[in-house]
Amino acid sequence: MTALTTTATRTKGGPRGLTWTLLRLHTAAVWFWTLLVAVAAGCLLWAVAAGGDAAWAAYTSGGCDNGVVDEGCNLNAPAIELYGTALYLGSAIINIAPLLVAVWAGAALIGRELENGTAKLAWTQSVTPARWLAAKLALPAGLLTAGTLLLVQLHRIMWQAHDSRWKGAGVWQWHDREILIANGPVAVAHVLLGLAVGVLIGLLTRRSLASMGYGFLTMGGLLYALELVRPRLWPAVTATARDGQPASIGMPVEVGGITPSGVRVPDLCMVSTECMPGEDVVGYYRDYHPPSHFWPLQLVETGIVLAVTAVLVLASFHLLRHRTGGTS
Repeated sequence: MTALTTTATRTKGGPRGLTWTLLRLHTAAVWFWTLLVAVAAGCLLWAVAAGGDAAWAAYTSGGCDNGVVDEGCNLNAPAIELYGTALYLGSAIINIAPLLVAVWAGAALIGRELENGTAKLAWTQSVTPARWLAAKLALPAGLLTAGTLLLVQLHRIMWQAHDSRWKGAGVWQWHDREILIANGPVAVAHVLLGLAVGVLIGLLTRRSLASMGYGFLTMGGLLYALELVRPRLWPAVTATARDGQPASIGMPVEVGGITPSGVRVPDLCMVSTECMPGEDVVGYYRDYHPPSHFWPLQLVETGIVLAVTAVLVLASFHLLRHRTGGTS
């Protein structure tokens, strides 16, 4: 509280002074984010170079370099397991970042200052509520965007190296949630959404502990909802077969049966013991997304998430303006 008041008074609410104050107040968070980015970057770089080479050498020593997995494949070699761990950890950090950001933004960035009265003290100086909130959003958004963009770029480099070697082995797929999100701009959009969610919840609850819980639940629910609707964000490709379901060759969307009249129905033979394939179902279909749909899915989801983020930010400014009596 003292640091905020002193700095804001000395700098007369100037952008540099407010930025410096925010950095001082949240030094621990800045260092934690830096450490998180460093760990993820280290895992991804190691997987590209030394780790990837060691894993591939162990894999091909079992005679599997032809892309066919059989009993001679050395899939449990320590080098392969360590490589998989590094790949998973680097991807997981990118995926879990929005949850961590939502919890921190609600509890520490907004909720704690409103709960302790630090924010109101700052508003009595030359820092207006709107300017205070703008700084609270802009500085973390810049740091989060820079760090996430770096990790996404490293993840794409890692994935290109991984895919060129391991594609035939079926170890990881492009449409796996951890891989799909970490490989494109949607990862940045998710992090910014986490920031907006946390800030709005912090303003609503004005309590650090409550903001932490609600922020985690709300952001977790939004991420789950996005995962459910993701396959529907772009028109899928349909594959059909007469005997059994077509092979899964991409991101699955929907499977089912085809009746003699050509109507698509849920796979009756999977949900009913009364299904007679010759009478009820004459064929099967599978809707899926091929690898060429990666960028359409990424861009559509990114646009939706950024639009929701903008709405939440506007709601935060409106709420703050309402609670401070319209002070700008």
